[in-house]
Amino acid sequence: MDSQSLMQAAEEVARRSGDVALGYFRQGVTVDTKKDGTPVTVADRTAEKTAREWIESHFPEDGILGEEFGETRPGAKRRWILDPIDGTKTFIRGVPLWGTLVAVAEGERILAGAAYFPPVADMLVAAPGQGCWWNGKRTRVSAEADLSRAVVLSTDERFLVHPDRGAKWRALTAKTFMARTWGDCYGYLLLATGRAEAMVDELMSPWDAAALQPIIEEAGGVFTDWTGTRTSFGGNAIATNAALADQVRELLGATKRG
Repeated sequence: MDSQSLMQAAEEVARRSGDVALGYFRQGVTVDTKKDGTPVTVADRTAEKTAREWIESHFPEDGILGEEFGETRPGAKRRWILDPIDGTKTFIRGVPLWGTLVAVAEGERILAGAAYFPPVADMLVAAPGQGCWWNGKRTRVSAEADLSRAVVLSTDERFLVHPDRGAKWRALTAKTFMARTWGDCYGYLLLATGRAEAMVDELMSPWDAAALQPIIEEAGGVFTDWTGTRTSFGGNAIATNAALADQVRELLGATKRG
């Protein structure tokens, strides 16, 4: 299947799944706690089931890796990587800065990605060589090259797991125009559409990052982990526009680029 078709399929899955999640938003759903200590709701589970059912119907030989129900057909050449609600903590607080992430991959090569933001009706889709599209129109990261005018974002500025990274983050923010925690996938939406210059995450699972890598790269940005390696599978992320890519990574101690 060509890149354009995969991109359209990822968008379809993200929209269907996200709209299901939206039906539960601000409805007082019960919050359970997973074994890893993170919250989960019926919205997460039902939205992922919706995505899985569509994929099973249209791509029955493909594998699926999802946050809530694990991996199906791990030996498949191609797999779908799903996060039905990226920003569950935000979701359960009734804050509209969450989204649904869908990626298609072969190994660690991302073939297409979609990020849907149901409460604000925004959709980002991208595939290598196909550009990044925001609600049907091409979008680009900003061209801002002056760090003192840059907006930088992070999901959680406390950096509880890696305090040393927190210190580097604070040193970076001191040089910028504005730092905010408009985090989770929403921060990458702002970066891809030119409204922020950097987005940083201390911890990311594959389902958090896979859809976002082609979105940022096809919008003209740079997406790496904290070693500076170009990957969705490094367990963390630094995403920037191109103009500030080296400077931001140098300040964060992530100078290797690959």
